[in-house]
Amino acid sequence: MTFAAHRARKRFGQHWLKDDSVLQRIVAAAELTAADTVLEVGPGRGALTERLLASPAAAVRAVELDRDLVQGLQQRFGDNPRFALSEGDVLALPLPPATAVVANIPYNITGPLLERLVGRLDRPVDQPYRRLVLLVQQEVGERIRARPGSSAYSALSVRMQLLAHCTSVCAVPPRCFQPPPKVMSEVVCLDPLAPQERLDPALARSVESLLRRCFAARRKMLRNTLAGLQPPEQLQGLCDGAGIRLEQRPQEVAPAAWVALAAGLNRLTA
Repeated sequence: MTFAAHRARKRFGQHWLKDDSVLQRIVAAAELTAADTVLEVGPGRGALTERLLASPAAAVRAVELDRDLVQGLQQRFGDNPRFALSEGDVLALPLPPATAVVANIPYNITGPLLERLVGRLDRPVDQPYRRLVLLVQQEVGERIRARPGSSAYSALSVRMQLLAHCTSVCAVPPRCFQPPPKVMSEVVCLDPLAPQERLDPALARSVESLLRRCFAARRKMLRNTLAGLQPPEQLQGLCDGAGIRLEQRPQEVAPAAWVALAAGLNRLTA
């Protein structure tokens, strides 16, 4: 099947980016060098692939689920020795070795794909990528990079900001895609923390436990959601040490403060 005969499949979340200026900004944000091997998730018809192959990157390793698109991609790029394509589900396949990820990812797998590519607080990926430049739904992008006190700030914000430095590259309106999605999109840049900057696994598990407990009732003050973890006097002391007020709600607490509180709780229970 040729690309001309192919129609976007809703079940795969296919919306192909066609805007040249956005494609250029994505590649520029990746800051690729000859030392990089790029993983591209869901190359679609190859608009971004073409620009990645025109970059200094040593190789582009793409993963595509749609078998009809695989055929077209092989026809278009198969003769390029710097291009390799795997057919299948990126959430299930062994991922090819890479130093960077650049992708217009299907919005319906954003959560599990972020976990696959960046990891969890208590289990980050063994060898973090140098950089990930991802086109995501704007709502997700805002949550990833939100600051405490913002309406978008959530447990995802804390998790991602404890795993990577997160910045916005640009907003992407629906008209930049074919077919256009019903939502705004955003390109985000994630620079995973080096292994020595990551949380200790025991501390990470405690932070995760606090996030689940408190953000499950995000409208409640921490005085209520943290009640029962320690006697009131000790809990007050721990929060004071972490720079947290018990009158705050979880969306007002910075990532570093969550870590400090978790560390204090771990010391008491050691």
